[in-house]
Amino acid sequence: MWNIKLEEIIEEKNLYGEQVNTGASEAELEKFKKNVKEELQKKLPSEYINVLKVINGLEFNGFILYGIDKVLLEKKPNQHINGLISFNQIWYENEDQKKYLFLGESNISWYVYDTNKEQYIELDNPSGREMVEFKKFDEMLEKLLSDSLL
Repeated sequence: MWNIKLEEIIEEKNLYGEQVNTGASEAELEKFKKNVKEELQKKLPSEYINVLKVINGLEFNGFILYGIDKVLLEKKPNQHINGLISFNQIWYENEDQKKYLFLGESNISWYVYDTNKEQYIELDNPSGREMVEFKKFDEMLEKLLSDSLL
């Protein structure tokens, strides 16, 4: 389960005196959902929202889970957050990529939600070719976290 992998990352960061971000507040999440709908015309998947309640974005060993954009936060995060809205706006400059909601990335992959198919997918970065399909967000997140620990 991804929670176990996250604990391993937290322990490793603690060795260097670093902390991961805490979960987002309900108020931050509500503001975020509203802004995603307005800015990207997308609805956030509930599985992703549930993860943001535990950890609001993560960057570890070149793997990134997007979080709530800084301008929407009430409190300062423990580590830099790559904002989902701002990064999706960048990726949406390519018209073909607008069918996805980009949730994270690494040097070689994008982790996305295909809003048409309602499916989580790992895409090759930069070609955009679909590499792996996941049944649930938890499976995709576990892969992202596991790969970051290699």
